[in-house]
Amino acid sequence: MRIGIRSAISALVLASIVVSAVGVHLLWWRTAQRVSQTLANTINDQIVSAVGDELQSITTEARSSMTAVRTLLTEQVLDGHDARKREFVFLSQLQAQPTISWVAFGWPDGSFFAGHKLGESGVEMLTITPDRKLRADQYDYAGNDIKLRNSTVEDSKFRVTDQPWFREAIAASDEHWSTLTTLPRGERLAAMLATPIDVDGKRSGVLAIIIELTRVSNFLSQLTVGKSAGAFLLDRDGGVIAAPDPNADELNALKTDHPLLPVAVDAIRQAGSAYNPGEGEVYRSQVTRDGLAYQAVLTPISFPGWSLVTVVPEAEFLGPVQMTIRNLLIGLAALIVAAGLLSAWLAQRLIAAPLIKVVGEIRHVERFDLDKVARHPSRLAEIENLSGAIGDMAQGLAAFRKYIPADLVRRLVSDGDGARLGGAVRPMSVMFIDLAGFTGMSERLGDRIIPLLSRYFDVVSAAIQQDGGTIDKFIGDAVMAFWGAPAANPDHAVDCCRAALTCQRAVAQAGLADDRGDPITIRIGINSGDMLVGNIGSEVRLNYTVIGDAVNIASRLEGTNKVYGSTIIIGPETRRLAGDRIVVRELDRLAVYGRAGGLEIYELIAMAGESAVARDWIASYEAGLAAWRAGDFAAATAGFETAQHLRGTDAASALMIARCRHQLDNPTNEDWDGTTVARSK
Repeated sequence: MRIGIRSAISALVLASIVVSAVGVHLLWWRTAQRVSQTLANTINDQIVSAVGDELQSITTEARSSMTAVRTLLTEQVLDGHDARKREFVFLSQLQAQPTISWVAFGWPDGSFFAGHKLGESGVEMLTITPDRKLRADQYDYAGNDIKLRNSTVEDSKFRVTDQPWFREAIAASDEHWSTLTTLPRGERLAAMLATPIDVDGKRSGVLAIIIELTRVSNFLSQLTVGKSAGAFLLDRDGGVIAAPDPNADELNALKTDHPLLPVAVDAIRQAGSAYNPGEGEVYRSQVTRDGLAYQAVLTPISFPGWSLVTVVPEAEFLGPVQMTIRNLLIGLAALIVAAGLLSAWLAQRLIAAPLIKVVGEIRHVERFDLDKVARHPSRLAEIENLSGAIGDMAQGLAAFRKYIPADLVRRLVSDGDGARLGGAVRPMSVMFIDLAGFTGMSERLGDRIIPLLSRYFDVVSAAIQQDGGTIDKFIGDAVMAFWGAPAANPDHAVDCCRAALTCQRAVAQAGLADDRGDPITIRIGINSGDMLVGNIGSEVRLNYTVIGDAVNIASRLEGTNKVYGSTIIIGPETRRLAGDRIVVRELDRLAVYGRAGGLEIYELIAMAGESAVARDWIASYEAGLAAWRAGDFAAATAGFETAQHLRGTDAASALMIARCRHQLDNPTNEDWDGTTVARSK
C-alpha cells in the first residue's frame, strides 16, 4: 500500500520523538563529515579546473609562439643572424604571449640569442658568443614602445651546446617538452618547448620557448576558492615546483613560506607507493599536522611526475556545522512538541509541493532543456538551495554549448553511458574558414589582433550555427565546422554551402577592417564524403571531431582560393550532392597537395533562386576550360577572355589565360591531360 508524503512524514516525525535526542547528534555529525568531504572535493575540482586551464593556456601560447617563429625561420622570412629583425620578432612574441618567459635560439657553434622578460617592467636581449662573452641589452616598457635602459658585456659560464636540452633537440626530428633549471641568468626551474630548425635542408640550430615556473606560482596565488585552501605543484618526492606567491616572476624567486605547504609535502610523502602520478588517478587522503586535520587531494597533471596537491582545512567547514548542531539541540526540545501537529501541513506546504517542482526541473536537466530550468523559492533553505543548485548546474552545463554541440550533450545524457572512445563512418560535409592575410596582420597588430579575431569568430560562428553546423574547433584564425553529426542530416552538403555564403555576407556586412583600414576577407574550403566522426583522443581527454581523406581535401581547398582569387571552393562530391540547388562554376581539375589523382573543383557563387546571377560569364569560362583540357589553347584563351570581359575582373580567368599562353609558347608532351598539380598546401 502506498501512502502520500504528508502521511509518511507525520508518522516519521512522531516516531522520531523517541530516538531524536540520541540520534540527532550522531546523524548531524555524520552529515557534517560528508558535507566537509563534498565541499573539499568541490574546491579541489574548481582548483584542478583552473590550474588545468592555465597550464593549457601556457602550452597553447608556447606552441603558438613556436609555430610563428619557426615558420619565419624555416621559410627564410627571418634570417637568424639578422640581429635587428631577430630582436623585433622575439620581442613581439614576449609581448604577445603573457605566460612565456624566454624566446631563445642556439647555434651548433655555441652562439646563443634570447629575449627574456624582466617581470612586468621590461625585457632584455641576451647574446652569447662562442667564446662565452655575454652582451645584455635591457629595455623598459614605455607605453607601447620600449626604451633602452643599459647595455653590458660580461663573461658567461653558459654554453648552449653543453645543455642537455640542446643536445636532445638538435638530434630530434620534432618539437618536445622538457624541464630544466640552468638558464643564462642562473638556476631557475622552467618548462621548455624546443624544436630543431632546418633551413635549406641543413640543421641550423634549436628554437626554444621557455616558461619560468614562477609564472605558475604567481597564478596559484590568485586562486581564491575557499577561505583558506591552498594549491601546490609538487614532484614525486615532494619537491616544490610551484606554490602560491603573488610576487614570483622572472625577477623574483619563489618563496616557499606558505603555511599549508608542509601539509602538502606530508600528503604526497604519506601517500608513498599507493599514489603513482603516471597512472593518472586522483588520490585523496587526510593529513593531521600540529593537531589540525586537513583534506588533501593529489591530482596528476600533464607534465610527467608532477602533481597538483590541494589542501583544505576541515575546520573551514566543520566549525560552522558544529555551531549549528549546538543551536539545533537547544531548540529541539521546544520544537519537537509541535512537530507532530505541524508535520502534515508543513509536509504538504513546504516539502511535497516544492519537491515536485524541483523534480520537474531535474527532468529538464535530464533532457538537457536547460533554458526551461527555473528556480523555485521555498521556506525551507535546503529545498531552495537544492533548486538553486539545480539552476547553477543548468547554467554550468549551458556553458558547454560554447565548447561542444548541444545535440552531442543531449545524446550523452540520454544514453547515460558518458563519453567513450569510438566513432562511425558516415557521409558528411566539412568546412574550413581562414582569414586572408592573417599572418602579416597578426605580426603588425600583436595582441591588438584579439578583439578583431573575437568579432570575426562571433560573426562566422553565428552564421554556422544558424545553418545547422557543428563548430569543431578554432585553429589560430581558422574555423573548422561540419554538417551531418551528431544528428544525421541528408542535406548536409546544401546546408554547408548555404552557411559558407552566409559567412561571406556576414563578414562583409560586419564592417571588419584590418590595421590599414582595408576590409578583411575570408577563404573557405568545403568537401563532402565519408568521414570518421566520433570521440577521438585518449581516455584522459576526448575530442568530438571528424577525420579522414575528405577532411584533408577540404583543408587543401581552403588554401587553393589564394591561387584562383576565389572565396569559396567546393569539392566534387559536395557539387554532386547539392546539385541544382547551388550556382557554381567549375574552376579546374586539381591534384591537391599530397594526392596523385586530380579532382574537379568548383567556385560556389550563390544558392539557386536567392538572386539573379549572371551566368553568361560562367558559361564562357567553362567553355574555355573544356578547350583547355582538349589542348585547344587558342580557343581556351578566347573563352577565358570573354569570361573576364563579361565579369569585369576575374582572377581565375586571368590565371588560365596566362597558363594557355605558356602552353602555346612551351608545348607539353602528349600525356598532358589539363590537370593542375598543387605544389604546396
